[in-house]
Amino acid sequence: AQGHGAKGDNIYEFEIEFLEPVEPKPVCRVTQRQLNITVQKKESNWWERLTKQEKRPLFLAPDFDRWLDESDAEMELKEKEEEKINKMKIESRVPKDPFKHLKKGYLIMYNLVQFLGFSWIFVNMTMVGFMCLTDSFYDTFHTISDMMYFCQTLALMEIMNSLIGLVRSPLIPAVVQAFGRNFVLFVILGSLEEMQSKPVVFFIFYFWSITELFRYPYYMLSCIGIEWKPLTWLRYTVWIPLYPLGGLAEAVCIVQSIPIFSETGKFSLGLPNPLNVTIQFPFVLQIYLIALFLGIFVNFRHLYKQRKQHLGPNKRKMK
Repeated sequence: AQGHGAKGDNIYEFEIEFLEPVEPKPVCRVTQRQLNITVQKKESNWWERLTKQEKRPLFLAPDFDRWLDESDAEMELKEKEEEKINKMKIESRVPKDPFKHLKKGYLIMYNLVQFLGFSWIFVNMTMVGFMCLTDSFYDTFHTISDMMYFCQTLALMEIMNSLIGLVRSPLIPAVVQAFGRNFVLFVILGSLEEMQSKPVVFFIFYFWSITELFRYPYYMLSCIGIEWKPLTWLRYTVWIPLYPLGGLAEAVCIVQSIPIFSETGKFSLGLPNPLNVTIQFPFVLQIYLIALFLGIFVNFRHLYKQRKQHLGPNKRKMK
């Protein structure tokens, strides 16, 4: 190596003839302070000394912080064996879940069914959108609603899964998303024929389906201990533009429905006399709009924390 020493710039070199054969390609690592060269023995055994010559070269000095002799190695091996035995004892004390495989099978099937359902929605909406762009904005509900009803009704199971501890997801985000979507789907769109032909329905369904195309397969693979990095990145990145857009589309849908509910008086509740008070459903929707944006904030914060956990610098360091 070329370096600057007491005599100026010079080429420095040294030769060591080891006692026994070593691997021909050492591993070199340069730091700010030094050059580390790791030489691997060809056979793992103990040497009487480092070099063939009995007298150690003057430029060589042992690093006692990393020095290991036979007695130390035996002690280290014994400690590792004891640690392994203790770990096995601790694991044997933990009661095994007899329904572990049944729960895993249920979660795999649930995520698979949801993935297939939302894939059907996405593919059909995409194909219809390319073939007849104008009509797709007005006929979305009539062609897609049955499958969306099925998928969003099934999504209520996610609340139960979190409630009974089948999954580690927190309960509140699951409740916010499931009830928020079902409120828009069943109460707003399902009860008003005038809303079913609105173009906003296309955007609501499309944003929902794209998000779930990556969420459900990610959870399905997680059940069997598989992590595919591109899918993980998509799962924790795609929601960043889609989640606010989906929330905005839901808000537009609610705003468009308020005049219709005001005109028809549907779901408005008249209390008996002497109160003579009517709870107007449009007023409930106005309050729900505030709750909708609060729910978006809650879920956005939760998903952002998950993204930092799975894709942040701490995750890379752990790997």
